[in-house]
Amino acid sequence: MTAVAADRILSAAQAFAVAQRLAAEFAPGAAERDRDRALPYAEVDRLAASGLLAITVPAAYGGADLPPSAVAEVTRILATADPNIAQIPHSHFVYVNLLRLAGTARQRQRYFGRVLDGGRIANAQSERGGATIAEISTTLRPVGDRFRIDGVKYYCTGSLFADLFAVLTRLDDPEGRSGLEPGEYIAYLPASTPGVRVVDDWNGLGQRTTGSGTVSFDEVLVDRDQVIPRSGAVRAPTGYGAFAQLLHAAIDTGIARGALGAATEFVRTKSRPWFEAGVANAVDDPLLIQRFGELSVAVTAAEATLSSAGWAVDEATRTDTSADRVARASLAVATAKVLADRAANDVSAALFEVAGTRSVAADLNLHHFWRNARTHTLHDPVRWKYQHIGRALLHDAAPPLHGVI
Repeated sequence: MTAVAADRILSAAQAFAVAQRLAAEFAPGAAERDRDRALPYAEVDRLAASGLLAITVPAAYGGADLPPSAVAEVTRILATADPNIAQIPHSHFVYVNLLRLAGTARQRQRYFGRVLDGGRIANAQSERGGATIAEISTTLRPVGDRFRIDGVKYYCTGSLFADLFAVLTRLDDPEGRSGLEPGEYIAYLPASTPGVRVVDDWNGLGQRTTGSGTVSFDEVLVDRDQVIPRSGAVRAPTGYGAFAQLLHAAIDTGIARGALGAATEFVRTKSRPWFEAGVANAVDDPLLIQRFGELSVAVTAAEATLSSAGWAVDEATRTDTSADRVARASLAVATAKVLADRAANDVSAALFEVAGTRSVAADLNLHHFWRNARTHTLHDPVRWKYQHIGRALLHDAAPPLHGVI
């Protein structure tokens, strides 16, 4: 992909207004894009051109430097309309944040400039075949004064739309020729780099247009200034994981609101009342009214908890942050993730319960809400969120530092 000329966003209010405008444009075609797996190239171009992808670039480098809570709200707004489009820049924001936390001044200047010009970063992170997802086999080997990357990555969200890849690698340098500390490194490289191959093979039942394909790296050469140690962001109390998880919770919360909106519109305009209700219109059925009240409470609770978590992450990512603030933020985000997961799955399934038989018509594709919720909420298990929350309460144990809490 080629970066597009991007507008500059200067405030949170402007970012929210732009997100609302784009959401209104994206929502009408979301079900059709999902049904036909029509990849949103034009929509992602508009997203990049809007300036929203640069809202976290620090002010010192020309960006709006908006806090995590603002990014979460932008993500939630977009996810209400089309969670596929909302998920595509998730890794973009995460790896802009890694640059802020662990990059050199030269690296920041270089890559923040590309982002301000409309550049898009996609992840190349997950692998298959290891004992757990935490095992990384993609290697970073010194070759002269450069490095060579070899490996295969899966579920690379946004890879089909990316200008840059952020590649998670493991340093393979037993003789210490590179002078780098052992550990994990992120390599930033253009999608057009020789040896990079992007395959459009994502076939999940939901989130079908996120471009989450396979990316392989075969003797890919990168310079030293393209490589950043991940430990500076992940192995210290920086709020890096809380920020990433906050955006996941925002996507799920947006799915829940979108599903509730679709259910409301359907019952208002298409559903017939059950004959035992003794009413002329479905919206006057007292049992439906009760159910919609319950669903609204679930969505509103998820939204309120998301906002609270966003403020906690804001506090945790200030320059004068502390380990205690970061721990509180991670627990707040874990709570938001639990409620968002529950609301997204429950409300998207209840859509059919309240809307009735007409709502399952294949041409309407209303099941894309449930498929998207079920797929995206598999990103990481909420059962472990309960564990971290419970351990903090009973044992005063801080959540671990691993980037997923």
